[in-house]
Amino acid sequence: MKILFLGTCAADYSPALKTVFKNCFDKDARRSSSVLLDDRILIDCGEHTLESLFIAKVDIRKITDIVITHFHPDHFKPDSINKILEYSENKIRLWVREDAVTSLIQGVEVVKMTPYVTYSLRDDLKVTGLKSNHDENSFPQILFFEDGEKRLLYALDGAWFVNRTFYWLSDKRLSLLVLDATVGDIVGDYRAAEHNSLPMIRLLIPSLKTICAIFEETKVYLSHIAPSLHKSHTETEKIVENDGLKIAYDGLTVEI
Repeated sequence: MKILFLGTCAADYSPALKTVFKNCFDKDARRSSSVLLDDRILIDCGEHTLESLFIAKVDIRKITDIVITHFHPDHFKPDSINKILEYSENKIRLWVREDAVTSLIQGVEVVKMTPYVTYSLRDDLKVTGLKSNHDENSFPQILFFEDGEKRLLYALDGAWFVNRTFYWLSDKRLSLLVLDATVGDIVGDYRAAEHNSLPMIRLLIPSLKTICAIFEETKVYLSHIAPSLHKSHTETEKIVENDGLKIAYDGLTVEI
């Protein structure tokens, strides 16, 4: 399973994206959070996803599926999805939580995902949407992908897991965990019921190990970074190094 990070930012984008970094990636000028799985499956399509696909030289014609975590504009931009439909050579499936409204998107096969029900994306790759601790009006879900023994949890735009999701993850032994880290090394931030801070993540990781959701071999990457709440990429890497965590950045490819 190949994971390309197309964007790793929260919603406080750098103005330099419109000037210096208009046509390239930079670790301190992040774009809206999105990833591409195995060159074909797009997770979220927000403010900058289309330009990130061009910068990364992705063959957009190969995209077959777009899976949406929630409907905030930094993750869901109908105009960009419609553009991808123009480029793609496939009949694209748009995967959303079962109660989401998708009337702004035409020409796709909409797949409504019931929480905790597993669906087949292609071949042996399966996806399960899990309830997220985020704004319910945005139809949020975090995403569990499984391909044989390879397991990925993409958990952005949610703070600590809700009860059912937490215990659902028991014994999953994830290969890769991508966690929301909107807030930096700050205690007492008001976003605690919708986004993680670094102190919250430090408390969460041991509990995930206790229920065998993750283990020593699990790669843990932090994404959805708010630059206004963090230090530079290099400084943040050093801050979490002893915690066994890695900071994702735009253009990063991880294979599991």
